[in-house]
Amino acid sequence: MTQGPTAERRAELAANRAAVLDRIAAAARSAGRDPADVTLIAVTKTFPADDVVALADIGQRDVGENRDQEAASKAAAVAAVRDAHPAVADLRWHFVGQLQRNKVASVVRYADLVHSVDRVKLVTSLDRAAAEHRDRPLDVLVQIDLAGEVPARQPSPKASIGARGGVVPADLLALAETIAGATALRLRGVMAVAPLGADPAEAFAALAGVSDRLRAEFPQAGVVSAGMSGDVEAAIAHGATHVRIGTALLGGRTALR
Repeated sequence: MTQGPTAERRAELAANRAAVLDRIAAAARSAGRDPADVTLIAVTKTFPADDVVALADIGQRDVGENRDQEAASKAAAVAAVRDAHPAVADLRWHFVGQLQRNKVASVVRYADLVHSVDRVKLVTSLDRAAAEHRDRPLDVLVQIDLAGEVPARQPSPKASIGARGGVVPADLLALAETIAGATALRLRGVMAVAPLGADPAEAFAALAGVSDRLRAEFPQAGVVSAGMSGDVEAAIAHGATHVRIGTALLGGRTALR
């Protein structure tokens, strides 16, 4: 069980969160957008449940995790302190990492939005598990592989996004149709990570085009999850509705604390 956040850590997180929200607001205004249209997801991987509690106490509502083993135990630990920290009851949990089919029965129990759906077999597994373990549909995003959409700024063996996962844009609508046909899932939009070695602005411009094509067929799928600590401004400039911030909010990562 979490011991509860310290006053010092809560103050640190509050200051960091204010700075991140200022960045989001400035980027939105620069793009002619309403800052309220951009949702901040605090990516808390490797950080303890105490930090999630502290974030909830200072008003953060969206939290992201990328490994089920860590996320499931953290969500349970946070839920256990609901009486002392009632704000945690309003948390919305996002699963943002690559998802293996053997983890879906766990993920659907705590996640409100899964960002990384990239294949039909995963859709089938999620639909089955959500129908069995949830009392409402599970919101999902299609993860897009942008590797073929933007050139690398400089050749590098690390420049491929393939390891990041995702469906190529040409296959998006077929996968979206499968999700739309599922009984316990709701298609909400797209997610992507800017390719290593590429210009994030070019990547997110390409993602905006992909999102437009999806919404032409599925108007309810308007979520665009894009942008992290280093490229959040570029993502917002190209229509991101949800940004996934870790380092700028919680600090540098080493190991699970």
